[in-house]
Parts: sequence; C-alpha cells; structure tokens
Amino acid sequence: MSDTKTKQSLHKRNDQLANAQRQLEILNNGIFANGELPKFADKIAEIGHSPLRPNKLEILQINVGYMCNQVCEHCHVDAGPDRKEIMTKETMQQCLEVIKKTGAHTLDLTGGAPEMNPNFRWFVEEASKAGIKDFIVRSNLTIIRANKKYYDLPDFFKKHNVHVVSSMPHWTRGKTDKQRGDGVFDKSIKALQELNERGYGMPNSELRLDLVYNPSGAFLPGDQAAMEKDFKKALLEDFGIHFHNLFAITNLPISRFLDYLIASENYEDYMYALVDAYNPAAVANVMCTNTISVSWDGWLYDCDFNQMLGLKVASKVKHISEYNEELLQNRNIVISQHCYGCTAGAGSSCQGSVA
Repeated sequence: MSDTKTKQSLHKRNDQLANAQRQLEILNNGIFANGELPKFADKIAEIGHSPLRPNKLEILQINVGYMCNQVCEHCHVDAGPDRKEIMTKETMQQCLEVIKKTGAHTLDLTGGAPEMNPNFRWFVEEASKAGIKDFIVRSNLTIIRANKKYYDLPDFFKKHNVHVVSSMPHWTRGKTDKQRGDGVFDKSIKALQELNERGYGMPNSELRLDLVYNPSGAFLPGDQAAMEKDFKKALLEDFGIHFHNLFAITNLPISRFLDYLIASENYEDYMYALVDAYNPAAVANVMCTNTISVSWDGWLYDCDFNQMLGLKVASKVKHISEYNEELLQNRNIVISQHCYGCTAGAGSSCQGSVA
C-alpha cells in the first residue's frame, strides 16, 4: 500500500471495496459458494443457534460519525479525515429519547474519532444525565493530542465519569506505527500518561481505562489474559503507564482489512484460519445478542460490523426515530461469513473475548 493510499479512505479513493455490496459478494462467493468452507449459518445450525436471536438488550452502541484524525490500515469503519458523515444534533436527540427509556445499561460511543463530532460534548453531557451505568467512549488516544481544542478531553472524561476504551496495537513504537501511522505511538503514550494523571487506569480507581488490541497482520489474536500481562508489564516498566483491562479483538474481513487481505493474497488463508478457529461455545455470547448498533444517520444494525456492510436489522423497526425495544427483541440477527471473526478462538466482541 502506498503512502498516498494509506492517507485516504477506500471511500475517498472510489475503491470497489468502499461498496458494501461488493464486500458481501466476496464474502458469500468463492470458497464459501463452492463448498470449500461451510457458511456461518450452517455452522451455527449444527448447534441449534440458527436463526441467531437476541438476548436482553444491554448495550446501545452509537456511531456518531466516520470522521477521524487517523487512517489505520485495518479500520473496519474505513474512517479518516476525508469522511464527512457526522451524526446531526437532531439524530442525537432521537438517540437521547431512546437512552432515557431503553433497558440497556451501557452506552457505547464510537466513530471514527467520536470526539470530532461538533456536538460530541453536548451529547455526552445530555446522555450522562440519563442514568446509564457504564458510559463508554472509544478513543484512538491521538485525538487528545491532535489539536489544542482536544487537550482538555481527559478532564472532560473525568467530569462525566466516562469509561475510556482506547486503541493500542502494541507496546512498541514499530508495530503501533506500522498499523496506525507514523507518530501514533508517541502521541498515544502521552495521552495515556495524561489520563493516568487524572486517575484513569490507576489501581483501585473507578475511572476505567481499557486498551484494545487488534493484530497487525493476517493472523488471529493470542490469549487475551497473557497479552494483557505482557502489555501491563511493558507499559509500566517503559512509560509508567497503568490501565485496567486489555480487550483482544479479531480483525473482521471487511473494509480496509479485507482490502489488505486481498492485496497481500491472504484472504483465503485468513478465512480458513477463522473457520478452523470457530468455537461453538462463543456463539451464545457474541455482541450482536446483547447490542444494538446505531449509525451516524440513525439506522439500526445488529452490530458495528453489520453497519459497515449495510446490513440493517431484520425488523419492522429500522431507524432510531421509530425505536421499539419489544419489536426489536423479536428479530432474527442478520449474519454472513464475517461473523466467523466473532466466534474464532475465545470469541471476540467490542468488550473482548466472550468465551
């Protein structure tokens, strides 16, 4: 991938993989169409989980926009500075009405860099009044150091008791910058130190700071507990940094990671690895069973990954403006072959391993 390409989203480059339908064609054809590998629906049917159905709603995940200050190589959102899709205040207001009456106990704000939405702080302030127990903001860390207007984010997070979940590919500069861009590691370390100064991630602190690990190549993550131990040891010894948990998340074969797999001729091998690592015990706890994902323009999806593939919920209720939890509970979850990524090994969700 050239330097120019890494600074632009697939969307900006008019790449064929910017089209969700094209991604689905790749996922549903080839080795899955000719029977070399079993389709995900057939695998979960073997254990009586077809159709896949939701459990009690616990997490409302809201994507407030695809704009980001980074263009990461593996990004399933295809986020970047050139993405202009941003949730409006009107749609945020509709989300707030739902937050007030939903049974969900966790609100999970994501992007892009969610902090780049011009109404982000207003939304956090209003949503924090709604009695949500766990208020997550998924931060890429570098946004805290990207511009002076973001320098006070650690204080803002602390004021509203925001649970910060941050991307951190590795405890070394080389591996982090390879996946996320030059200079990302040093800015991330500075941001983590600033969060620690506010009490985030410190032993016995209620200000939660968790890190997210995504593999930097065409391989699956290792054992989450073992990696957490390694991350904690290295970051503490080298930079004096503390954090609470590490979430190991499998890269799903969609968007920019799918582009990488195809360009590096690793697509089929990676799909074989996912299917080989399929763990039936992980199926019952995949994130789509307790989560609803809301896109920047208010459409509803079973998960953030389905959102990026344009796979709206299979329900009469498809938009936040007509939200009805009872009707949504009575739906079948939409699946495709990318779902193998959430059931490989110990399983994977936005909250890390599930099995």
